[in-house]
Amino acid sequence: MNHPRIRLIVVAAGMVGLLAGCRSRPAAPEAAARPVLRTAPATQPDATLDAIRDEGLNRSQAMTTLDYLCNVIGPRLTGSPGALQANQWTRDKLTEWGLSNATLEEWGPFGRGWTLQRFSMQVVEPNTIIINALPKAWSPGLDAPIAAEIVHVDAKTEAELEPFKGTLKGKIVLLGSTRDVEARFEPLATRLSEAELNELATAEPGSNGMSLTLGQPQPRTMTRSERQAQLAESGALGERLMRRRERSAGARPPADPATSPATRPGRGRGDPFSSRALQFAHDEGAILVATPSSRGDGGTFFVQGASIPGETTPQRSTTQQSTTQLTATQASTTSAPATASAPPTTLPARPRVWEKSAPPIPPQVGMAIEDYNRLARMIKLGITPRAEVDLRVQFHEETEMAFNTIAEIPGTDLKDEIVMVGGHLDSWHGGTGATDNAIGAVAAMEAVRIIKALDLKPRRTIRVALWTGEEQGLYGSAAYVKKHFASDPDAETRRDYQRAQRMIERGEIVDAAQIGAPTTVPTTRRLDKLPDYEKLSAYYNLDNGTGKIRGIHAQANAAAVPLFREWLAYVDDLGADTVTLSNTGSTDHMSFDAVGLPGFQFIQDQIEYSSRTHHSNMDVYDRLQPADVKQAATVMAIFLWRTANMDERLPRKTLND
Repeated sequence: MNHPRIRLIVVAAGMVGLLAGCRSRPAAPEAAARPVLRTAPATQPDATLDAIRDEGLNRSQAMTTLDYLCNVIGPRLTGSPGALQANQWTRDKLTEWGLSNATLEEWGPFGRGWTLQRFSMQVVEPNTIIINALPKAWSPGLDAPIAAEIVHVDAKTEAELEPFKGTLKGKIVLLGSTRDVEARFEPLATRLSEAELNELATAEPGSNGMSLTLGQPQPRTMTRSERQAQLAESGALGERLMRRRERSAGARPPADPATSPATRPGRGRGDPFSSRALQFAHDEGAILVATPSSRGDGGTFFVQGASIPGETTPQRSTTQQSTTQLTATQASTTSAPATASAPPTTLPARPRVWEKSAPPIPPQVGMAIEDYNRLARMIKLGITPRAEVDLRVQFHEETEMAFNTIAEIPGTDLKDEIVMVGGHLDSWHGGTGATDNAIGAVAAMEAVRIIKALDLKPRRTIRVALWTGEEQGLYGSAAYVKKHFASDPDAETRRDYQRAQRMIERGEIVDAAQIGAPTTVPTTRRLDKLPDYEKLSAYYNLDNGTGKIRGIHAQANAAAVPLFREWLAYVDDLGADTVTLSNTGSTDHMSFDAVGLPGFQFIQDQIEYSSRTHHSNMDVYDRLQPADVKQAATVMAIFLWRTANMDERLPRKTLND
């Protein structure tokens, strides 16, 4: 059998695999042979890896596990009863499979849980229209069902808000612009092409591997109007990016740029005016605010959390800390004491919408673009639609704590050392969180089930962790890393500085001092390390949808590249053959990477992740791809087994990597 090559990383690593080899192993379903160069054979005896492949591909329980998690338990918003039920059920399932020390580890305080109890929205005048919409998480409910007129407010300046003064009390307000719904001539589902994988394989160390074009995921599957709406959510920065895209495509710039990008008010995340408009609607007594989905069509729309009106600076949680990435040029892993020269963090802390201290907000829903457009057009034609809405929710304030699910396969001669695998268990509420991220959590569970089912005895302890709070800011994994491994005492200062710099780039402020943010940051990274810091070999994460694993992001860890290439040699016929020195972020491996620990996210085919399922009402079990799920869990099991049985700990990044 001819085997594909392992993609070669020649940038900075200076390593080229020249050997080709073949060996007998369980056949992959529909394996595609590509007769190209590959690295040297793996050193682990084939019998063990063959058994892992056979168990993972032919006796998988992943889809059965996903079936219950998605279809019975359903959405798992952090702090909700659904999230706690998922924690408890996964703990019990891992115990049933024979894992040890299965427990729920508390973290927090987080804040209030939230559950949607009932929702319906339909236009009743001038005719009946069933509206495709969903309440935003942590939105308040209505005291009783309502019937109210609908008003469209598409204001971009204070002057454009003026005509609506005194007119919104008791009204349903459509807040925001309509969006053209263009025909799609590209498939919604995609796999990484050879060219894209080669681009990742030759990426500069530490470069952004999350996307290939201007930070936009799956650019081929987004229509121009979707790209415009997404970029508009970044305010002035988004406008600059859109103009750059148009110039690169040979398009003419707008004929009359009335205001510069630095002064023109934008809409949505990162720009203050959409929050100002929401504050206006709230102050004027709007009974419900509906906003359009900036992505999706044909019944798919995207919805996350409600907004606090009037937010003009980046929010900082009053109870939690997120993490920042450890980079080679910034880092110093000495456990130095705090110094008086470190600038104080004075960026005003605003509560998050899930916190008990959050101010009152109006009920908020996200609406499918076709329904939003129709209502806005009716209003423009002089029609006054009237709708009935029933919105009932429950806030859960019995505890502000949340939980991670933890379990282990004990090691043998190196049992005090740890290899970890995980994914976040929490989800948004629009669907059932199937691709984001039941698949990642269950693939991690399945990986340890495979090893346990074969009664394999790893040298190092293998620990699985199913996180919550990821969708709100990696809270569960960050809290775990801080409790068990290390913390960065300057993280909040550095984060506030970076937020202020982004606001300066967007033209929202001129100087960080305007919002009380730090104007400088410590030049070296200080870590407060705990004893287990030196015991962790690696953490592996899965959180990019249902697509199969195509390789791994080495996070600029050049020393790990030859090991990863060797391990992928055994699964290259399953489509996993790429190692990249680029970084990827926005998920739980970053909590480890932020303090210098080896944390890795696998490269995955996106399938429909960004185009259809990520944070949408279509993130449901039916969008899962069973063959890809089995492959991912199998690859993860092999990485776990190889890491757990190394003679030495997995190498870590050095300061000069």
